[in-house]
Amino acid sequence: MISKRELLLVSAAAGLAAASLGAASAAEVAQEPAAGHGTSQMPAGWMGKEQIAFLIYPEFTALDMVGAQAMLASLFGATTHIVAKTRDIVKSDNGLQFQPSATFDECPRDLDIISVPGGAAGTLAAMQDDGTLRFLRDRGSRARFVTSVCTGSLLLGAAGLLTGYRATSHWATVPLLPLFGATASEARIVRDRNRITAGGVTAGIDFGLSLVGQLRDRQYAECVQLMAQYAPEPPYHAGTPETAPPDVTKMTRDMFVDFNKDAERIGREVYSRYRDG
Repeated sequence: MISKRELLLVSAAAGLAAASLGAASAAEVAQEPAAGHGTSQMPAGWMGKEQIAFLIYPEFTALDMVGAQAMLASLFGATTHIVAKTRDIVKSDNGLQFQPSATFDECPRDLDIISVPGGAAGTLAAMQDDGTLRFLRDRGSRARFVTSVCTGSLLLGAAGLLTGYRATSHWATVPLLPLFGATASEARIVRDRNRITAGGVTAGIDFGLSLVGQLRDRQYAECVQLMAQYAPEPPYHAGTPETAPPDVTKMTRDMFVDFNKDAERIGREVYSRYRDG
């Protein structure tokens, strides 16, 4: 059965056909969902074959992964993998449970995109896990795009994958990035060659959607955005330190004091082992 996402994209394809074939032909296109759900009418560039891996680990932040995955999984022809050390269920930091589809060994060796979510205690533990870092270094050395959301950039950094690159992270942990040989940026999404790092949590949606546009085209990405009805109108304006009330910013920054101290200590130790391979 055709999914809602496919339905919208097929409708967009019919719209393109209408522009070139005329209204009568467009009607015929709209009535032809049977053969590949009308995908034969889509622009050739809308069908790909990307291999995309999302790393998960105990106590990762679910939305870091899910936001980006919701966008990138919309790519027609792409195959997505939810990858963990084992196929055991992985519990996120808010209690959501995820079933990996592949282990490190089962994950394709050559990826188009590898994406790493962040977290708190879970990220610190992953930064100290040799198996996780070896997996990232191996797949990241060949991937077309090496990406992260939130504090996932610290994990990329620990694996030596941000040395010499501009990068971002959650606003409270951006100052840690130079520990890993990276140039820190406060931007919501930072692209430097094939490295794409996104800021805190919800920035994963923006990063994923922008990459959809790059890998397909603007109209395709706009269809994905419309299907998701992604038009944020937050009830408060406290999404960045610049817009949040000073007391809220201080309270939140204070929550990161211990995390940043631990991340700095662990990062210095681990990065010294991984930066030179």
